[in-house]
Amino acid sequence: MLSVQRMTPFFTSQEDFRLRLVFAYQYFSIIKGGEVFHFIPAEGKEIVINMKSLQVENLGEVFVFQRGNRFIRLPLYQLLLISDLHSHLNTIMEGSMDMKLELDIKVPEEVSVEVKTVIEELEHENRLRMIDYALETNDQLLFNELTEGMQHT
Repeated sequence: MLSVQRMTPFFTSQEDFRLRLVFAYQYFSIIKGGEVFHFIPAEGKEIVINMKSLQVENLGEVFVFQRGNRFIRLPLYQLLLISDLHSHLNTIMEGSMDMKLELDIKVPEEVSVEVKTVIEELEHENRLRMIDYALETNDQLLFNELTEGMQHT
């Protein structure tokens, strides 16, 4: 079995729901039999991931790795089968999705204040319902906790 030693995309782009990872020299290396083989962009150089289905789309892409005068040619589907490439791809995709979420979630301050106010109102109403529940079930401990919290807010 092969293991991926390093896998850092040289370039990453997201087009619609596809994530393209482009690799260059020294950004991708594997270990086979205790020896490190470095990626060379002789044939394939990118991995395309469908972010909706979380599937690699270009499984036929052939990646070439070199150590001295020895070369290893592996189609992407085979590299996925015989190595720990999945875990490295998951890490890259998580980082990409976190970055996308950060970009998408920037909201105006007025909206943020309004949302905070609504949440506080809902929490207050829920506390009142819980007090009613504590009274109905004769739960003195819960009642004391909830009313004590009311005095501080």
